[in-house]
Amino acid sequence: MARSVKRSERANPYGIHPSVAMVQKWIADLPSKTGRSLDEWLELIRTKGPATEAERRDWLKAKHGLGTNSASWLAERADGRGEDDDPEEYLASALVYVDEMFAGRTAGLLPLYEELLALGLSMGDDVKACPCKTIVPFYRKHVFAQIKPTTITRIDFGLALKDTPAAGRLTDTGGFAKKDRITHRFAIVSAADIDDEVKVWLRKAYEMDV
Repeated sequence: MARSVKRSERANPYGIHPSVAMVQKWIADLPSKTGRSLDEWLELIRTKGPATEAERRDWLKAKHGLGTNSASWLAERADGRGEDDDPEEYLASALVYVDEMFAGRTAGLLPLYEELLALGLSMGDDVKACPCKTIVPFYRKHVFAQIKPTTITRIDFGLALKDTPAAGRLTDTGGFAKKDRITHRFAIVSAADIDDEVKVWLRKAYEMDV
């Protein structure tokens, strides 16, 4: 019997998440902004810092004057966690994120996901999909769409359409009022839901991201 192949064992269709470049820049700027490199901070935390991540975060803020975000990230990194800053590591993680997102009870949504992924990437050569642990956003200059498995039978296909009035099956999420990128969504429960209406609004979201 042929063995099923996980997405993490297939060719990688994803792009580098913008956060990777942001973390790389933050690491490069650490010496000039804090007086220590990343390796120096990690050595200090592990040899002289408190035992737990929460205590380390507070210690970095109180004793070394770091901001909350920097202290939290360094405390996580010293504990072997934190955001990816290596492009190859991120791409490997992206495949695993998708495998885990569509495993078990949500495995039946995988064909819908793959159809939406191909549709999103078809909008233009400047589009990339960058998986996170619970969603797969599409970037042009910013996020203009995202795939989110919301229940075991439904994917929410989110779009960045600003204050566009909802119409037809297009639902206003309230995101514009909350200053979220994703402002509208389509409920996708079958291949028939990925119709011309979805494609027209996806194209509109892509074209609005300029």
